[in-house]
Amino acid sequence: MRPFYLFRRNKIISSFQFNSPRPQNSVKKTNRNDNNDLVNERIRFPEVLVIGPEGEQLGKMSRYDAMRKAEEYDLDLLCVAPAAHPPVCKIINYGKYRFQAQKKAKEAKKNQKVIEVKEVQLTPQISDHDIETKAKAAIKFLQDGNKVKVGVRYRGRQLAHPEVGEESLNKFMNYVKDIATVDTPPIMEGRRLSCLLASKIKK
Repeated sequence: MRPFYLFRRNKIISSFQFNSPRPQNSVKKTNRNDNNDLVNERIRFPEVLVIGPEGEQLGKMSRYDAMRKAEEYDLDLLCVAPAAHPPVCKIINYGKYRFQAQKKAKEAKKNQKVIEVKEVQLTPQISDHDIETKAKAAIKFLQDGNKVKVGVRYRGRQLAHPEVGEESLNKFMNYVKDIATVDTPPIMEGRRLSCLLASKIKK
C-alpha cells in the first residue's frame, strides 16, 4: 500500500505512523478489585518491600519494579501492610485471595452467636405465684443461652420501702439460680431496681 502524507503544523506525518501499534504497558492490571484493597495499579507508594508468592523476601523495590516482578509470576501485587516503613506488598493470586476471604467471612457470619436479652418486669407487691410464672418463662429463654434483665418498678410511696422490691427480686433469682448467673448485680436506676442474668448454658 502506497503511503499518503498529512501536513500538520509544518510536519509531514506518514500513514505508517497512524497504522503502527502503540506500545503497551506490560505491567499487569486488574479490574477485579471492587473494595479498598491496594492491589496492582492502586498501589501508589514509591518504594515497597516485596514478598514472593512462596513467602520469600524479595527486598525493597520501586513500585514499578514490584509490579513488573508480579507480572513475571503472572500474579498480582497486594499491599498487605500499608502502614509499614516501607509498605509491605505480597505477590499473590488476588482472585483466589478474594474468594478465600469471602468464604471465611460467610463462615464467620454463619457461626456468629447472637445473644438476645429478654426483660422481665416485677412489682414490689407481686405474688409468689406470679413470680414463679415469670421465672418459668425466663428459664425457657435462658435455656437457649440468652440473657434476662429483671426489673422491679417502684411507684409513689413504694420507694420508702425498697426492701420489699429487693425481696421480690431475690425470690425470682432463687427460682432461676440453677440455670442463671448474675451478670450485672442489682442496681437502682431512678425508680427501678434491676439486674442482668446470664445463662450458664453457652449458646
